[in-house]
Amino acid sequence: MTEENMGCSCNLIHEEIVDMVKKEMPAEEILYDLAELFKVFGDTTRVKILYALFAAEMCVCDIASLLGMTQSAISHQLRVLKQARLVKNRRDGKVMYYSLDDEHIKHIFDQGLLHINEK
Repeated sequence: MTEENMGCSCNLIHEEIVDMVKKEMPAEEILYDLAELFKVFGDTTRVKILYALFAAEMCVCDIASLLGMTQSAISHQLRVLKQARLVKNRRDGKVMYYSLDDEHIKHIFDQGLLHINEK
C-alpha cells in the first residue's frame, strides 16, 4: 500500500466500531503516561543502562566504566529512569546500587526485540 492510498476513500463512519474502540480506549491521562514511558526508552544510553541492569545490580561508577561515560552523565540518566519508575536504588554504606524496579521492564525489552527481529 502506497502512502497516498493510506487514507480512506469513503465518507462512511462505522459507528459501532468507533463506539466499541472508544469504550476500550484508556483514559487520556493513562495514554499520556504511556507515551512518556516510551519516550524514556527513546535514548540509547538509557537503553544500555537498563540492559546492564538486567545482568546485575550496579553502582554509578560501574555503569560509567562499562559505558565509557562520566559518572555525572550516568547519574543524570539514572535520575530519568528512576522518575519513570524503571530503576530503583539501595544504599550500602557510601555506595548507591541501582537495579531494575521490576520484571516488567525486561518483558518490554523482550517484546521490542521480538518485534525488531521479525522477518
